[in-house]
Amino acid sequence: MRGQGLHLHLDPVGGAAGDMFIAAMLHAFPDLAERALADVAAVLPAEVGHAELSEHVASGITSRRFELVLTAPDAGRRHGAETTYRAMRDLLENAPLYEGTAEAACAILHRIAEAEAQVHDIPIDRVHFHEIADWDALMDVTAAGSICAALAGATVSLAPLPLGGGLVETAHGKLPVPAPATALILQGYDWHDDGVPGERVTPTGAAILAHLTGGGPIASRPPGRLRCTGSGAGMRVMKGLPNILRVSVFDTAKAGIAQDSLVQFACDIDDMTGEELGAAVDRLRAMVGVVDLMMLSGQGKKSRPVTRLELLVQPQEAEAVAARVFDLTSTLGLRRTLVDRLILPRENDDSGPLRRKRAMRPAGHETIKVESDDLAEAETLHARRSRARAAEG
Repeated sequence: MRGQGLHLHLDPVGGAAGDMFIAAMLHAFPDLAERALADVAAVLPAEVGHAELSEHVASGITSRRFELVLTAPDAGRRHGAETTYRAMRDLLENAPLYEGTAEAACAILHRIAEAEAQVHDIPIDRVHFHEIADWDALMDVTAAGSICAALAGATVSLAPLPLGGGLVETAHGKLPVPAPATALILQGYDWHDDGVPGERVTPTGAAILAHLTGGGPIASRPPGRLRCTGSGAGMRVMKGLPNILRVSVFDTAKAGIAQDSLVQFACDIDDMTGEELGAAVDRLRAMVGVVDLMMLSGQGKKSRPVTRLELLVQPQEAEAVAARVFDLTSTLGLRRTLVDRLILPRENDDSGPLRRKRAMRPAGHETIKVESDDLAEAETLHARRSRARAAEG
């Protein structure tokens, strides 16, 4: 994974919107621009317009700006045929996108639609993206999904979010900020009031941040060497404050050892049969984002034998995995802990009959381990000797 050994710290100085996040990331990782723009072009009709990344100076800060350029002033409305959540998801799932983009973009879009459905008490498939915002939303979630997929494995931390103030114009009238969907998506996150009014965090920006952090705030930053920074500018000009979102990229690998952060879930189960628990564990192990799952035997309340489940999960998938644990097991509670992990870089070697995993130790020597699944299917020593004796006879 390209993001392995990287940590991204986000500072929403001016706020957080989809275009600001994308611009900041492409400022820090300019080589990802071709991928992100190609993915957007694959879902955005050419007759509507195209995405444009440009240089910008925000209150004296060199930054980038990411925006939708329409082919004509009313192009968005003329080609805005179907803007439901389901229709936009179908576009993403059927477009020829880079690996991982559709999955990440759909996850971000789902957070927005889920929040809007809850706010307005309607089924999620009836959620609409209104007017020109439909194409902006599609463009932003696609580019953000492309970037998230390209940097899979990176860890993320987030500074407190600016609260803003006043009212924002929506399709349902004027509402206080943060907008209801934004507030719902970012419940549990840290906010602060810097005295600057206006909508500072948009629903799309909120959904991207929640996707990156697994639905919960991650403020801690592992030690590392600052590699670069990137700034994404918003459209609004603020007095005395640059309207930017800044990303700081840290290299956390030291002496051949990388570091990342995972979410650890744990629960104790004493009322499921072995067959039920085995089936649940197999399904959980197969989930995207589950790095490891361990079962431990112990003694619980009333001297009952219990099985403790411990899962290590990538932060961006933590919310989905937690929901699945509740669906598949009888537990009523999960302990959630953020843990740091040290990792040796490794590479897969598929050149021989058995797949092998190679790792370089800090002392300078290499170790090789054959994949256990291949060993289980490999010919045993006893079988080889028996075959040799039969051939000699």
